[in-house]
Amino acid sequence: MRLYPESALTQLEFDKVKVLLKEHARTEYAKTKAENLRIHTRKEYIETELKQSHEYKLILQQTQYFPNDFTHNIARDIKLLSIPGALLTGEQWMPIRKLAENISNIFRWFDTERRQAFPALAKVISGSYYEKLIIEMIDEVLDENGNVKDNASEDLQKIRMSLFRKRNELRRVFEKVVAKLAKAGYSADIDESFSNGRRVVAVFSEHKRQVKGILHGESDSRKTAFIEPEETIELNNDVFALEHEEGREVQRILRELTSRLSIYASLLQQYLEITGEYDFIHAKARLALDMNGQFPELADKAHVHLIDAYHPLLYLYNKASGKKTIPVTLTLDDKSRILVISGPNAGGKTVTMKTIGLNQMMLQSGLLVPVSPMSQMGIFKQLFIHIGDTQNLEFELSTYSSHLLHMKYFIETANGKTLFFIDELGSGSDPNLGGAFAEVIMEELSRRHSFGIVTTHYLNLKVMANHTQGIINGAMQFDEVHLQPMYKLIVGKPGSSYTFAIAERIGLPQHLINRARKLVDEDHFKLDRLLNSTEQDLQQLQKEKKELARLVKENEKLKKEMEQVMNKERHRQQVELLKQQNRIAEDRLVYLKDMERKLKQIVLDWKKSEDKNQVVRNLQNLLFKRKEEIVVNKLAKKVDQKYKELNQNITVGSLVKLKKNYQVGEVKEIRGKRAIVQIGVLPMNVDLADLITVEKVEEKVEK
Repeated sequence: MRLYPESALTQLEFDKVKVLLKEHARTEYAKTKAENLRIHTRKEYIETELKQSHEYKLILQQTQYFPNDFTHNIARDIKLLSIPGALLTGEQWMPIRKLAENISNIFRWFDTERRQAFPALAKVISGSYYEKLIIEMIDEVLDENGNVKDNASEDLQKIRMSLFRKRNELRRVFEKVVAKLAKAGYSADIDESFSNGRRVVAVFSEHKRQVKGILHGESDSRKTAFIEPEETIELNNDVFALEHEEGREVQRILRELTSRLSIYASLLQQYLEITGEYDFIHAKARLALDMNGQFPELADKAHVHLIDAYHPLLYLYNKASGKKTIPVTLTLDDKSRILVISGPNAGGKTVTMKTIGLNQMMLQSGLLVPVSPMSQMGIFKQLFIHIGDTQNLEFELSTYSSHLLHMKYFIETANGKTLFFIDELGSGSDPNLGGAFAEVIMEELSRRHSFGIVTTHYLNLKVMANHTQGIINGAMQFDEVHLQPMYKLIVGKPGSSYTFAIAERIGLPQHLINRARKLVDEDHFKLDRLLNSTEQDLQQLQKEKKELARLVKENEKLKKEMEQVMNKERHRQQVELLKQQNRIAEDRLVYLKDMERKLKQIVLDWKKSEDKNQVVRNLQNLLFKRKEEIVVNKLAKKVDQKYKELNQNITVGSLVKLKKNYQVGEVKEIRGKRAIVQIGVLPMNVDLADLITVEKVEEKVEK
């Protein structure tokens, strides 16, 4: 990305973000990459880095373990490995082995399922492979402490065996000499020591001539002399020679190991870069967790659609101090490319600009940004910024001259892929003349299809933004009652500077305020007052809108609760109806069984009886008895006790009983041959033929 001026990174505080990112890095590779964090313009590269950061963030949120524990800086050792004739010591081989082991764990971690779940992270190792021979070849020669094994070669094994025997022999002879000297009273408190790798005995200086051997030196106090006994000189020579021979054989083995593994130098360098890359992605994910970074939709065009965007550094500061951060929501597209923000000083105009600029830089650097995931952010190839006093004493430039030089660069270089930020456009000169130049500059930037944000107090720019295509107004809200900024951006209307309101609130003499008002153009004053009033009305409307939304939400909740109650009641009535139907069916079944028994008895009587007429009369009484006892269920008895049937026509408001299930309700409506009967809380549609009018029987109270 092309930046102007050179201090743009510092002005937008991108350097502070890089410092925070570097603090999360553990390897030199990741720290260097954080220091030199680049801002890219290719969508493929940006999208890959964002996905990698997002996937690692998911791993951290799910508390999964990712096996990237290697943090040593062994770039020089790997470079030495590629040089012919080089030699790496055992201590140098241990980190290399650990690197290969770490890569082995990473490749094992990415099984088929995880490669599908984290494709962007798997892409880091897609161009590499794991070579198990590296660890096998190192383990053939070195133990876990980096020492060359005895069986690394036959010669080394023989040398160490001989060295072991000679040292044991030397120890036995030396112990005899020390015992003899101690018995004679010649040995000092130390008994024995080593000098130049040879075993020596410590004797009192006054007895040094009584001990045969080689004098190696004396102590600083001159009271103790160190002598190699005559009996151990030959053995010491043998041990020294064997140790020297052992060292040469160890060096030969290590040189041979270095030569054999030199073919994997480039692969090991690739391994080191892979671990560093994963550490860098880990640092980006950690930073995203700190500042609530999200992965917005990425568009390959100049576009800004931010929902609840926070200034990353301000969010971290307020988070640490327990304060609330006000987010920004705005859209810059082909129809509305330039936003003119007005409002009182210290109201958050500059912070809003920096929020947009810093988030855009972070996104194009592959960092997750603190915005809603529903946001859509485009890609810009140029970013211009002009904030604050740019007076240059070295070149004898005034503030306004320097301001115009910046604007000259803007209008000459800007294009449709440019995102610019101008704080207090046109300030530093006569308001009328500066405002005129500001209008011309904005028109030219709009003509070049550039995207940007401009802050101003100039009334003519607010008016211009209201009727110029591609330019829109915005205002920072201000609480006039408490004289406090609300740090909230409202897009679509200009804002008042609250000049006179602030003056009145702080207690400036009223006669001075009145004189100032007379000096101001009346139309200008009326417009500012209108903006002031409009903003306060808009704030009130927003409060009412929030309250209305709350009430609607509460109403929806009550509606759901009522639906649940209604559903429960319907279910209860259906269950009750089924129970009653089951009871009636049971009564009918009992009646039919009784009828079957009686009919069987009549058949038997027909066969046995001589008086057939009597049997026929019994059958007639059984089948056609008009005053037959009707088997009724408990519900029917209960209803008959409470209600008396009437021989009346059914009308609206009549109390009726359902013949089938003995339920009682009120007729609400008659539709032809059917009626709507209210039973409990639910209305039922019933055929008139299934209804009979009833009245409630008054209970008699015994006196």
